[in-house]
Amino acid sequence: MNSKPIPYGRQNITPEDIQVVIDTLQSDYLTQGPKVLEFEQHFAEYIGVKYAVAVANGTAALHLCTLALAVTEGDKVITTPITFAASANCVRYCGGEVVFSDIDPETYLLDIHKVRALLEASPKGTYKGIIPVDFAGRAVDLEAFRTLADEFGLWIIEDACHAPGGFFTDSNNVQQNCGNGNFADLAIFSFHPVKHIACGEGGMITTNDEKLYQKLLQLRTHGIVKKDELYTNSKDFANGQDGAADYPGWYMEMQTLGFNYRITDFQAALGTSQLKRAEAGLVRRREIADIYAKAFSGKSFLNGQSGAVTGHAYHLYVLESKDRLGLYNYLKANNIFAQVHYIPCHLMPYYRESGWKEGDMPLAENYYKGCLSLPMYPTLTADEQQLVISLILKYYGE
Repeated sequence: MNSKPIPYGRQNITPEDIQVVIDTLQSDYLTQGPKVLEFEQHFAEYIGVKYAVAVANGTAALHLCTLALAVTEGDKVITTPITFAASANCVRYCGGEVVFSDIDPETYLLDIHKVRALLEASPKGTYKGIIPVDFAGRAVDLEAFRTLADEFGLWIIEDACHAPGGFFTDSNNVQQNCGNGNFADLAIFSFHPVKHIACGEGGMITTNDEKLYQKLLQLRTHGIVKKDELYTNSKDFANGQDGAADYPGWYMEMQTLGFNYRITDFQAALGTSQLKRAEAGLVRRREIADIYAKAFSGKSFLNGQSGAVTGHAYHLYVLESKDRLGLYNYLKANNIFAQVHYIPCHLMPYYRESGWKEGDMPLAENYYKGCLSLPMYPTLTADEQQLVISLILKYYGE
């Protein structure tokens, strides 16, 4: 048995990462300090977007997006069943109704044709928005989704948690980075340890819409504002005396019901440090994907595989294999910890209680029967990857 565990994903923390965290811990600010803004600015530049708002985690990012877009009781929002539950749950947090639509079996992404059929089957105004997911790191064609959304008056939240650095090519042959705000109203990212950029926990929202940006900043911190031009109470009230010329330095107002979804400065410092290696990490992920794709090309035990795709950020490398359970257990016995992404969200007990059932999303359900995510992270060594490959081939006798 292989003695060293090989997980499906893992963080890479360097001495430089550790030092920036130590430096921040020894500084004047552990939270609400300069490192958060620094991280936001660097991330916005990396993605190619005007505004970035750092938050506690990807789920908080999704929740704030639905709040900023005023999702309310009964609003219907479309998303994919092949995603982490938070992509759907954020709608429920606001009292909205999640409507799942099936995937394209070739890309594993939300199928735009099925979404169009869903929209055309109901009167305009039935649905409020779409949450497409850049699953595994493969970029959704958001130009096409934007055209569809505009036709039906919908907003778009791009769940790009798997895809910092990913991109698609638009109809003008221009590279469009995931999360760049050119087509989606808002986009979100995650900095969980297995993601491209690790902060322990953390998330980011990106947008080109200044009004949404300002709303997000307010919602992130209890709904509180600290700007003179935004205050609604009088200067006299704020100062506690008549004839006040200005608002006092201590003054602030809670103007809406927000949350404490802030990220800390030491997490942000770690994120900025990690961001410096983001491109190198992408190059390595794509190398690993290419090696897997060549090793498994044409093998009879596969129903499908995530081959090398231009613009793919490769958070995950997914095989659709026969006897998935047997392969999973065999790899585990050899200290290789593959994973399944994902159990179809509509078949989670919570969503079954809303009426969703087996057979509703046949393509997603069929994908789930065979999908297995193999080890995929920049520090995976060539020997480790070859071991994974050789064991899979051995299991299937090829």
